[in-house]
Amino acid sequence: MKATIERATLLKGLSHVQSVVERRNTIPILSNVLLEATAEGGLKLMATDLDLQINETIAAAVDQPGATTVSAHTLFDIARKLPEGSQVSIAAADGKMTIMAGRAKFQLGTLPRDDFPVIAEGELPVSFELPAETLKQIIDKTRFAISTEETRYYLNGIFWHVSDDPLPVLKAAATDGHRLARVTMPRPDGAEKMPDVIIPRKCIAELRKLLEEIDGSVGVSLSPTKIRFDLGQALLTSKLIDGTFPDYSRVIPTGNDKILRIDPRSFEEGVDRVSTIATEKTRAVKMALDRDKITLSVTSPENGTAAEEVPGDYAAMPFEIGFNSRYLLDILGQLDGDTIEVHLADAAAPTLIRENDKSSALYVLMPMRV
Repeated sequence: MKATIERATLLKGLSHVQSVVERRNTIPILSNVLLEATAEGGLKLMATDLDLQINETIAAAVDQPGATTVSAHTLFDIARKLPEGSQVSIAAADGKMTIMAGRAKFQLGTLPRDDFPVIAEGELPVSFELPAETLKQIIDKTRFAISTEETRYYLNGIFWHVSDDPLPVLKAAATDGHRLARVTMPRPDGAEKMPDVIIPRKCIAELRKLLEEIDGSVGVSLSPTKIRFDLGQALLTSKLIDGTFPDYSRVIPTGNDKILRIDPRSFEEGVDRVSTIATEKTRAVKMALDRDKITLSVTSPENGTAAEEVPGDYAAMPFEIGFNSRYLLDILGQLDGDTIEVHLADAAAPTLIRENDKSSALYVLMPMRV
């Protein structure tokens, strides 16, 4: 194969595909990116870790069609260091790839394209479109709550499901057992028969990166075991997590009658300041609620104490409750608007946090003993 590509074009394409490739691989070919120069004039890039696969087509002048595979991270590092604005010539033959740009010349070992594994998508019977902006919001408002515990693998992703609630909606939820994040949006056309799916954390991270450069809509196609996102030049295909997501609706409190209305920014800043001295292990912050007065405090055996009053609208019985400050800050960071509602019951019951009853996102946070 032989092709010439603009350095910026090559670098952008490689930056998308190489991040899927794991740094340490027991199977050598999984460290590689597949490059295929097509007769129509274009260079196809593909990388996989056997669970996630990304395909991207970039513009190139093809002199000789062909395909090979080469180390993804090495090629990316070379492209990054080549002179800006240069034309990169790539030629592969006899188990070697030659890369030339300006006065620089590199020669890398290759592996045959026939050994490169491809995820077989099979039938993807459900397909619909989502605006890129909506998809970004779904990810940003839920992904911080994804569990990192490998033993509870079914929580290592975002759960998507449709329901009639009473209007047809698509819901995305994530939880790690300590907090829950859920976003609800109108069900897109075509998603009526969508199976319940859990999209893995790594797929979500790669998708979010790719969405930075997309303005229009993203095509979503899925089956009970695979999902594919069509982002124009790039196609992201992932296996889904094979497990059952717990019935999270049971932990969303409906009877919490103590309501605090508060400015999310002053609340967030107050929690952030007092938690400076919280111990790394517990990160506990105590919240004492009195009529229209909220006192945040932290007591650390090693570091001392901190307290700050934040204004808020609260008229119920005074009481104290403790939270993990990092979990609370993660949630507050996703809330916009001038005021938010914090629905409380007692010091041991889950707390509901949302902007208002019309907002698409809601959060549930388990308290901790302080």
